Amino acid sequence: MQVTEVAAEGLKREYKVVVEAGEIEGKVEARLKKLAKTAKVPGFRPGKVPISLLKKQYGRQLMGEILEQAVDEGSKQAIAENQLRPALRPKIEVTKFDDGTDLEFKLDVEVLPEVPPVDLKAVSLTRQVVEIEDSRVEDAIANVAKARRQFEPLAEPRPAADGDQVTLDFEGSIDGVPFEGGKAEDFTIVIGSGQMIPGFETALIGKSIGEKAEIEATFPEDYGREDLRGKTATFQIEVKDIKAAAERPIDDDFAKELGAESLDDLKAKIKERLASDYRGIARQKVKRALLDDLAERCRFAVPEGMVELEFNAIWKQLEEEMKRTESSFESMGQSEEETKKEYRDIAERRVRLGLVLSDIGIKNEVKVEGAELQQAVMEQARRYPGQEKQVFEYFRDTPAALEQLRAPIFEDKVVDFILELAEVKDETVSIEELMKDPDEEAVPGGAPAPESAEAAGEAADEGEKEVKA
Repeated sequence: MQVTEVAAEGLKREYKVVVEAGEIEGKVEARLKKLAKTAKVPGFRPGKVPISLLKKQYGRQLMGEILEQAVDEGSKQAIAENQLRPALRPKIEVTKFDDGTDLEFKLDVEVLPEVPPVDLKAVSLTRQVVEIEDSRVEDAIANVAKARRQFEPLAEPRPAADGDQVTLDFEGSIDGVPFEGGKAEDFTIVIGSGQMIPGFETALIGKSIGEKAEIEATFPEDYGREDLRGKTATFQIEVKDIKAAAERPIDDDFAKELGAESLDDLKAKIKERLASDYRGIARQKVKRALLDDLAERCRFAVPEGMVELEFNAIWKQLEEEMKRTESSFESMGQSEEETKKEYRDIAERRVRLGLVLSDIGIKNEVKVEGAELQQAVMEQARRYPGQEKQVFEYFRDTPAALEQLRAPIFEDKVVDFILELAEVKDETVSIEELMKDPDEEAVPGGAPAPESAEAAGEAADEGEKEVKA
């Protein structure tokens, strides 16, 4: 078997592999002799079937198997002899073969690049730290109480006010034409909850039970349905009932309903939960800053095939999201080609950073332990109540799926390893500053607790779990 390098450009390699006809014929003859010992052919005793007859009956099938084996062995030899580290499965093309002639095939392979060493101790980062003020905890508890409040019939008839629960029928239209999803009966809404589009809830203020009215409300420009964005709708409504929120004292009894021992215990748990959530946000920001730093430090060519695979995965997600939200490239403010260029750059960055983190992790023996992987599988199983067994079996039988769980764990462990060596300075900032993204754009919703107040109540209802806020 002869392996010859034909081309080498960047990370791409091309090899010509020649398997001599005699070698192929020898393997075919060996297979036929082995087959002759057990073959059962009418008119012949076992082990006495002529090789020529077996070759006539099974020669083509055996030749196909031998050729496949020869290509596989030739590919492995080319990779081993040249000490290649393939980035992806090599591409193979048979260029010449006839009965009795040499087998020739072409092997195209992209290799992994040499990742330049990184002085991790030279990396300097700033980690944001926030102090949880008592007022923030009080606000979180108040939000929990608000989310769990009860509504009672009005003691005396009166018009609806902010914070009331209103039950109504409505039917909407745009330019006199009803639209899908614009009609409901006995619909319940809390005025001020933000459940409806802007203008709808405030228009209910001052309306009384039994009153029929016409109100207007405008769909936001970023509304989920493209056909309704920015349009003003007219709604015919009828108020069926009004209830007022009952006062909910925040005391030890309230705290016990949420699984805490006392109000002070509830405050302590919420404060720790808030602190934990904000630490998580701070870690994500310092991780992004680290990846930005590594992206600047590490400039090297990456395999085009890996970039293409990553781009295709990202692009597929984008297309699915655009279809779900009924959006278009025009609504995104750029052309399809501009968007593809942007996402291809993202794909290349991801591949390069993945190679850098993998190199650092391997060289420093960072490993994902079996217990960590098992915990990740258990977390996936918890997402599908009643189907836990099927989830465990799926990951047991699907190595690729298990690898998808292992990859982010490995990445986080490598990031933690780097942060231990890097120079990381803590900077105390406000919660509002922490909640801004790296481009200084405020996170939607301002700076409330990372988890909703409703989540706090729901988690507490499960029993002796920590209260979330």
